[in-house]
Amino acid sequence: MNTKKRVLLSWSSGKDSIWALRVLRQRTDVVIEGLFTTINEQSNRVAMHGVRTELVKEQAKKLQLPIEIIPLPFPCSNEDYERITGSYFEAFRSKGITTIAFGDLFLGDVRAYREKQLEGTGLEAMFPIWGQETGTLARQMIHEGTKAIITCADSKQIPEAYSGQLFDEHFIDSLPPEVDRCGEQGEFHTFVYDTPLFTSPISIQTGEQVERDGFVFTDVKVAPTL
Repeated sequence: MNTKKRVLLSWSSGKDSIWALRVLRQRTDVVIEGLFTTINEQSNRVAMHGVRTELVKEQAKKLQLPIEIIPLPFPCSNEDYERITGSYFEAFRSKGITTIAFGDLFLGDVRAYREKQLEGTGLEAMFPIWGQETGTLARQMIHEGTKAIITCADSKQIPEAYSGQLFDEHFIDSLPPEVDRCGEQGEFHTFVYDTPLFTSPISIQTGEQVERDGFVFTDVKVAPTL
């Protein structure tokens, strides 16, 4: 009898999602069925990360995994969010998915919300990288080949000039001491363009920067082929 958990991973396009996938792939008790992500249907981008939907799809292609895109209206109330995602969770369960994995690290209220969201759905919540020390983890990600760019910076917590920088040792060393090195408090968000998990890197180029409500977003596109 096959007792492995059939897992879908919540996908943000950033480094924590990649690392959660890396950890899941090392486990023998799970089968990774695919990814899912929510997007703002008005902008056609991942919320907060500001990453274009086509880039998320390109990541999934490089990972050789299917991805489910869940469009959300803008603005989106909590009630609408829970109703829409809840219908997708029901569909996932009907297809044999048993577990939803998240790349959260230490925010207890976020974890409790996700667990509550799955109550009564027949789906289990899993947090494969929960509790890891984020300073050590950030450097491990970099040392083991995770290459990412900062796509969103919260200018209330870090200088806006950090948006568009690479997530590397220099970036980590330059952060103010009170800032979490993985940005778990929302200080910054990333897009991963290369990782040992990809079949090949994603060639990217940066575009314009825009400021909205104190957040500075750097546009990232697939670089044109020559």
